[in-house]
Amino acid sequence: MHSILIIGCGSIGERHLRCFQKSGRCSVSVCDANAKLLSEVSQRYNAPAFSTLAEAVQAQRFDAWVICTPAHTHLAIAREGASHGAALLIEKPLSVTLDGLEETRTALATSARFVAVAYVYHCFPWIIAAREFLQTGAFGKPLHASVVAGQHFPTFRPAYRDIYYARHETGGGAIQDAITHIVNAMEWMLGPMTRVFCDAAHQQLEGVTVEDTVNVTARHGPVLASYAMTQFQVANEAIFEIHCEHGSIKIESHAQRWASMKRGETAWTWHTTPPLERDDLFIAQANAFLDGMEGKPCHLCTFDEAVQTLRFNRAALDSAATGLPIILS
Repeated sequence: MHSILIIGCGSIGERHLRCFQKSGRCSVSVCDANAKLLSEVSQRYNAPAFSTLAEAVQAQRFDAWVICTPAHTHLAIAREGASHGAALLIEKPLSVTLDGLEETRTALATSARFVAVAYVYHCFPWIIAAREFLQTGAFGKPLHASVVAGQHFPTFRPAYRDIYYARHETGGGAIQDAITHIVNAMEWMLGPMTRVFCDAAHQQLEGVTVEDTVNVTARHGPVLASYAMTQFQVANEAIFEIHCEHGSIKIESHAQRWASMKRGETAWTWHTTPPLERDDLFIAQANAFLDGMEGKPCHLCTFDEAVQTLRFNRAALDSAATGLPIILS
């Protein structure tokens, strides 16, 4: 049975803890500097607890680390994990700057252990199925794509004012926290983004100044794309459309379904996934990560794919600040 160390006991760390436990394939320990939070989470899930990473690695060797700390700490912890020979699941975004990427890449290559980044859309069955259909080439080349998405963020993350979300430096704001998921999924389907023109603003969320509204005009190579997101709208929805030479694909992530429409047809052909709870998707991610550790096929986001999405994050923030389009190399 694999031994897993969850580093960081915030909401996403707690979710990873219970979902790895529910896989039934590993033992899980937790680590956090917040003594009160650590005690609560440890007792709730009957998980061994460590107040520092040094204490944890001194106590035992863990097969894998799941890094759930604020984004600006991810790469340094990943390098340390690699030095201890641990497989790594790193929360998104990979970082908040491009600093340290090459040192981390070198450390991961030296370690040669399995590494993935927790862009959980890679585990959404409707995303996977739509991507597989797109890759058949049945509709020809994709030419245009759009995503319109959003939710009432305070309903889903009521503590947003007091966590990493409140500051860009720790991975906050709609670009780094939310639209990054969608862009990563679209890059998985369409290829890397090559041009970004972003307008973003703080429109409504109380108690923070980071952007809660984002409009992006972009290119994924030859594919033109647009993205729109708000974090104060009433509806919790995410609608993707990909228009190809001979037909279109639609994904309604909130409805857990995708559809196709071939040229000449007048209605969507829908494919609906049996209802899944949010934890089901994270349990699937935990199992996929464990599969990857065991050398089995795995569709989780790779380090290089996450680097590409980090480049989008930085370009979007820079474009919003300067009012200029950014070319991604």
